[in-house]
Amino acid sequence: QVQLVESGGGLVQAGGSLRLSCAASGRTFSSYIMGWFRQAPGKEREFVAHISRGGGYADHADSVKGRFTISRDNAKNTVYLQMNSLKPEDTAVYYCADSSGGYDTGPRNYDYWGQGTQVTVST
Repeated sequence: QVQLVESGGGLVQAGGSLRLSCAASGRTFSSYIMGWFRQAPGKEREFVAHISRGGGYADHADSVKGRFTISRDNAKNTVYLQMNSLKPEDTAVYYCADSSGGYDTGPRNYDYWGQGTQVTVST
């Protein structure tokens, strides 16, 4: 079955960095757009970034543009999210997901989801 497993979350001070990873299995990784979302307590799940099947195109939410970078390694069936200059407002559970559709940033466009990894940014 399809599995997406995130790792790399943790507690970091404001201004610090983290690198999230998401390992995929169960279907042909390179056939799917990959995305990262996040959800803070009491808030809706929001789009963070997505990347094309081959990795040549990526886009990021305005709130993270210039600080976060999504990438993928199709040989390792893994997508990454490099997060720099972290802010307290980045605190959330981060999820990876895959999509067989287009580049709609809504969660409904995505098929399978990981269990999430907590990122906490302290002041």
